[in-house]
Amino acid sequence: MTSVFLTAQAVLPDDADRAILVGRVWSEAEGGPCPALLREGRFFDLTGISATVSGLMEIDGIADRLATTGGLPDLGSLDDALAGRGLRLLAPIDLQAVKAAGVTFADSMVERVIEEQAKGDAARAQEIRDRLAPVIGDSLRGVVAGSAKAREVKRVLQGMGLWSQYLEVGIGPDAEIFTKAQPMASVGCGADVGIHPISDWNNPEPEVVLVVRSDGAILGASLGNDVNLRDVEGRSALLLGKAKDNNASCAVGPFLRLFHGGFDMAALEGVRVSLRVTGEDGFEMVGESDLAAISRKPAELVRQMLNRNHQYPDGAVLFLGTMFAPVKDRR
Repeated sequence: MTSVFLTAQAVLPDDADRAILVGRVWSEAEGGPCPALLREGRFFDLTGISATVSGLMEIDGIADRLATTGGLPDLGSLDDALAGRGLRLLAPIDLQAVKAAGVTFADSMVERVIEEQAKGDAARAQEIRDRLAPVIGDSLRGVVAGSAKAREVKRVLQGMGLWSQYLEVGIGPDAEIFTKAQPMASVGCGADVGIHPISDWNNPEPEVVLVVRSDGAILGASLGNDVNLRDVEGRSALLLGKAKDNNASCAVGPFLRLFHGGFDMAALEGVRVSLRVTGEDGFEMVGESDLAAISRKPAELVRQMLNRNHQYPDGAVLFLGTMFAPVKDRR
């Protein structure tokens, strides 16, 4: 489904003229999906270089190559894709493994503990939040995962009876890395996301998504929605698969932005992701995630995702987690 609310200006970075943006579009003229380079508001077909985005990412020096390449077939404009005129935006990934890191920010760690304590009951959450958040939240802020301070915080919270499996992966030595979706299962910009019908307490999770080559090199980033079913996972952490991997429950896009020029890992680590939710019922909620507040460096999360024991021949993308932990009740 293509959204009538999206415009090219709304989905492009402010410095789009300097950005290397790789997308994936369904082309009616070509009769299928095409990896594409977005340049000056138009999509250029990259199929002649690689038939898949995953294959494209495996090419050494791909960002520099795309910065200078010319003579590519013109598929149409971004405005055409947003309006559904012969083109449709797809998720800008295809064969890559889709992985996610959970509980990577202090605020979301607190909310996960609250979910666990509430056993998926949203009505009890505020009562537990008022009791636990001041104690746990103050303890976790500024703690580097796996550090000596993290071990001391664990000892103190265990003594208070407040330790949790979520805190173990949040500030302990081992990160939570899980499979968010199957290859080819992610939806793109403007598509409806999927919510499992058994869930009554859920929210979007705006996150930075890293693009990782099969050898572990981080090539760039995108944005993603790691749709969260709070009541399902809150009943039991063993329901994570049901809570996270559903039809259309993973959204990525609109583009992959490759590291090039002034856009590098240092710039990415200073990114702030904001979200606004509005409804026809008048409901409105805003939130943001400051990547600088993450408890583990993105490169460390990648090392825990892809290593000698966990290999992905077609590369991977990795959701980095979110600070966004909404407490406003729509009802």
